[in-house]
Amino acid sequence: MAEPTTPSMESPSRAWVVLCVDDEPNILSALKRLLRPSGYRVLTAESGALGLEMMATEQVDVVISDMRMPNMDGAAFLSGVKSGWPDAVRILLTGYADMESTIDAINRGEIFRYITKPWVDSDLLMTLRQGLERKALVLEKTRLEALTQRQNEELRQLNGSLEVKVQARTAELQKANDRSKASFLNSIKIFSSLIELRHSALAGHSRRVAALGRSLALKVGMDPKAAQEVFLAGLLHDIGKIGFPDKLLAKPVRTMAFDELQAYNKHPVAGVHVLMAFEELGTAARMMRHHHERFDGLGFPDGLRGNDIPLGARVLAVSNDFDSLQIGTFSAQQFTPKEAKQIMEKDRGKRYDPMVLDALFELTGAPPAPPLREVRLRLSELKPGMVLTRDFVSREGALLLGADHKLDDKLIGKMQAYETSENFLMTAFVMG
Repeated sequence: MAEPTTPSMESPSRAWVVLCVDDEPNILSALKRLLRPSGYRVLTAESGALGLEMMATEQVDVVISDMRMPNMDGAAFLSGVKSGWPDAVRILLTGYADMESTIDAINRGEIFRYITKPWVDSDLLMTLRQGLERKALVLEKTRLEALTQRQNEELRQLNGSLEVKVQARTAELQKANDRSKASFLNSIKIFSSLIELRHSALAGHSRRVAALGRSLALKVGMDPKAAQEVFLAGLLHDIGKIGFPDKLLAKPVRTMAFDELQAYNKHPVAGVHVLMAFEELGTAARMMRHHHERFDGLGFPDGLRGNDIPLGARVLAVSNDFDSLQIGTFSAQQFTPKEAKQIMEKDRGKRYDPMVLDALFELTGAPPAPPLREVRLRLSELKPGMVLTRDFVSREGALLLGADHKLDDKLIGKMQAYETSENFLMTAFVMG
């Protein structure tokens, strides 16, 4: 089964571009057959020289190169790619007999991964996807750091101005900072929804877990900042599953075989590794790592027990399992909220912290308060300046725009164009 391509955070409207370089036409044909069903745009070149020419004319995201090629081998070619296009992810195909050359390629071309021939299709696809995820995260981190640096520089220049101008510009910078934070959060929401696009049962799971987790965190006495960390951890708690094959991703946990459980149990640590570049997500990553620990110490990955488990992780465990029981990813059966709570009560003090479980029962037993002045409008009724009160999602549940997004003419036009392309009447919730 073909695996979906991760959308580009830099250019969401275009597919990732992969350049395959090999002097054997049959190898290039095999790579095209493997990659194209996954939505990648595949380019090919039969030599390193032709590959470098193509790099100069195309916007290439990933280069997959053979090691042994006449005139210019893979090490020399990837070294040229590194010099001219350092942002391109570099992957080397090599045989077991080429280890000395492979080491040279690693040193000269700073490759992301090397894969031995003959490759395993699923391993190559997963390696390719991981490289693209890393590239997207690095690009987003670089963009945010540059934005922050520009804002700080503007602030320093304003220090010598009149007080009234300083106050006015400070207010503008605060708005820009708020937009930056909102953009960062929206990027996290989009990134967290990538796995959900691969299986319909997962649609909206991370957002529900995040929202309930934040409410539970406040209920058990965590401060608002810590509760926001729980929210971020909830959005990203399944990101370590991004390398799962479709069959494992769709399988309820309680129906997994032993070897499948071994692979499943690695996803909290894998998720932490994915977020390694983001220092600001360190606290959320620690909650993610431990959200499958059990209160009785029989969980994973570290077998922590009781209050040794971070409180945010204990909150996340309850929030995650409550939703998973209802959508059928915990067991083969889907349960009502009442049935899910009855099942979880049986694990009080074993799987779950009793205090957090009590908070869940208190929260879910009370009717939700209606949003302040919230109205539901057709897209044709939207006006610039309106603010979304809920996430705007596709009919399949994929996130398109996050809550709290302020609309302008351009965004409204894009929403209406999407509605037309889908031939499906859509609505949005906004502040009245």
